[in-house]
Parts: sequence; C-alpha cells; structure tokens
Amino acid sequence: MVSIKQKAALASIVVTVVLTAAKAAVGLASGSIAILAEAAHGLVDTAATLLTFYAVRLADKPADDDHQYGHGKVESIAALAETAFLFLVSGIVVTEAARRLMGGGHAVEVTPIMAALMVGVIAVDYWRVRVMRRIAEETGSHALESGALHFAADMASSAVVLAGLLFVWLGYPKADAIAAIVVAILICVMSWQLGRRTIDTLMDRAPKGATEAVTEAVAAVPGVVELDGMRLREVGTDTLAEITIKVNRTLPLERVVAIKAAVAEAAAAAHAGTVAKVTADPVALDDETVMERVHLTARRHALAVHHVTVQHLGEKLCVGLDLEVDGALTLGEAHEIASRLEAAIRGELGADVEVETHIEPLQVEMLIGSDAEPARVAEVAASLAALAVETGRITDVHSVRVRETGQGVVVTYHCRAEPSLTVEAVHEAVDEIERRFRRNHARVIRVVGHTEPPRALS
Repeated sequence: MVSIKQKAALASIVVTVVLTAAKAAVGLASGSIAILAEAAHGLVDTAATLLTFYAVRLADKPADDDHQYGHGKVESIAALAETAFLFLVSGIVVTEAARRLMGGGHAVEVTPIMAALMVGVIAVDYWRVRVMRRIAEETGSHALESGALHFAADMASSAVVLAGLLFVWLGYPKADAIAAIVVAILICVMSWQLGRRTIDTLMDRAPKGATEAVTEAVAAVPGVVELDGMRLREVGTDTLAEITIKVNRTLPLERVVAIKAAVAEAAAAAHAGTVAKVTADPVALDDETVMERVHLTARRHALAVHHVTVQHLGEKLCVGLDLEVDGALTLGEAHEIASRLEAAIRGELGADVEVETHIEPLQVEMLIGSDAEPARVAEVAASLAALAVETGRITDVHSVRVRETGQGVVVTYHCRAEPSLTVEAVHEAVDEIERRFRRNHARVIRVVGHTEPPRALS
C-alpha cells in the first residue's frame, strides 16, 4: 500500500518533469538564458524529487535484522542531499549572475508566453509547497520538509526570473542578475537552517523540549522512585527513548511491569511520537523494614515463608520464620534448602544476624475431593461449636464446610469474635480450636477458620 508520503513525492516528480520540459521548450524557442537556467534547475529538482520518493519509500519499510531501528534515518540522509543540491544551485545562480553583471547585462526578448509560463510555474510551486508542508507536518517527514523548502526556493527563483523579465522589458538589463544574487543568498540561508536540523537528527540530538517534557512526565508516574537515565533520539517520524527508572525492590513483578507500561505511556503523551523502552532497576528504600527484606529474600529463592519474627537483643538481630517446603522431600533435602535461605538472609541483613528456620510441609499438589454428607457436616459443626465455647473468645460457628479428599479431610468455617480483640489474640484462639479439633479427628489434614466481627458491625 502506497503511503500519503509516497503519493506526495510521486506527484512532485510528475509535476517537476512537466515543468522542466516546458521551461526547456520556451527557453530554446526564445533564447532566454534565464529560462534555460530555470530548466537546468528543474533537472536538479527532478533528481531531488526522485531522491525524496526513494527516501520516503525506504523509510516506510519496517525494521529488519540488519536495520533493527527501522529505516527512518534515510529521510534525513535524503534531506541532507537535497540541502547540498540547494547550495549547488545557489552557486550556479550567483556565478551566472556575476558573469552577466560584469558583462553588462543580457539581452532578452520578453514575450507574453515567457511571462505566462513563469506565472504558471510560480502558481504550481506555491501549490506544491503548501501540500508538501502540510503532509510533512502530519507525518514528521524530514524528506518532504526539505522538498517543500526546495520548491519554496524554486518559487522565489521563478519570481525573480519573472521580475527580471519585467525590468528587462522596462529597460534595466542588470536587474535580473541583481535579484538572482539576492535569491541565491536567501536559498543558502534556508538551506543552512534545514541542513543544521538534519545533521542534528543524524547525530541523534534529542528533539527540542522533549527531554524536559518526558522527564517531568516519568517522574510523576506512581511507583517510580527515581529517573536514573534517559536517552532520546529521532529515527524517521519516531522519537526513540531509552529510559531507566528505579523502583522499590520489594514490589512484585506484576507491579513492576505495570509501572514500566505506565512510564512508556507517559513518555508518549509528553512528546508525540515517542516510543519508549523502559528498564527498571530495583533499589532498597531507607524505610524498608527487616520483615520486608526477609520476605523479599524468600521470594528471590521462590520459597514460601510465614510467621516471621524479628527481635533486637541489644546490638544483635534475631530472625525466626516458618519455611514451607514440599512434604515429600527428605529431611536432608529440606535442611539444605533452609540453610541456603538462612545464608541469603544473613547476606541481606548482615553476617552476624541469627536466623532460625522452622520447616513445615507445603502442599504442592491440588487436592481432589467432594462435599461430605450433611450428617457429617453437622457433626463437625457441633464439635467446632463446643471447642469455641471452651476457648471462651470465639462464638457463632457457622458456614461449616467439610470436604473429603484422598489425603484426608479439609474443614473450613466462619466464626465471630469481639472487634476489640487483637488479631494476635484471635489467631491464638482459632489455632487452639484447630489443634484440639485435629487431636479429636485423626483424618483431618487442615482446618481453616475465618473470623468476623458481630453481625451488627459487619
């Protein structure tokens, strides 16, 4: 499919060829050196527009193994080549104008056909400049931007030729050469401006204002501790950004991925056309607790821990935790895992930290089971209610579920406790119920109690 950039470049080629042929025909018929020079200029234009068409066509190709950042910079190369063409044409114009001035002017027979041709050329160039500038702004094409500048220079050159013909007709033969020198200077100024922007792009200069805008946007993304580094460069119509951020190392992977995506979106919103690659470096925060660091260390080793306790005994730090491992492992294998975790915790907190690990079996397989008979559920519910009365803190045992599995019985239930009780006190009461219940029911492998406040407060 032909893009709008390619269509604009192709149309420009056709128009340039037609105008160049018309200038050459009229110049040869009239003997006008000025119009013949415009025809020669048109040949340069034809080469420039062919280069523009090739550039935008190649730039639209997707990235491949040999050009992993795409082909966008070929537009900048084409723009630089067109800038060189403009300087070349300016030099030719100045040389010819100087020759005519020193030679006392040039006799040209002005005809209505010559004037009509130059007016038509100016009108066509004006139309081309407007169309190509609009498309260049819409697509960010450097090649089309340089093409629009080139045709603006052509329009000015044609206007000078027309003005020169007018003043020659009025009896001032040197007016054409003087005006040509002025236009050549203007072309050089415009060419220098375009060339400087193009060279900046080829040298990977960051787009003006983009660094500040993207920096501010990234810093505002929740979860970004610090913007550690950023590099921006233009490739074709895109601005490629390499952004490195710092995030809290205790965050789960899913959260880090979400933060990176948010940073990329923020960069694109802050500067149009920005495509960001985001790298996140985990860092330790000053307010990290010892408990958080222990859990982080366990996650790094893909281990499940709970009941982590931390004690400060003077200058000594003591850590205790429950470590869940596959119940099918031998004691030697489980102890080796625990030892590695303890060593990792000491590496995180300090070599003199005391670490004690309690090993528990972890259920690693999904249990296949079925609901127990209603009579069995009623029996279990009555037993749990009686144990709750004995503990004195747990009331209203309800929503009891009993599941039979190949490994044993799993019991879950809801109960209530006073909201003024601490979580620790409630946990101890529920644990006591579980211990007593399992002593009375040998096949029970797990009892899970969910505690709620009284109904009026729930």
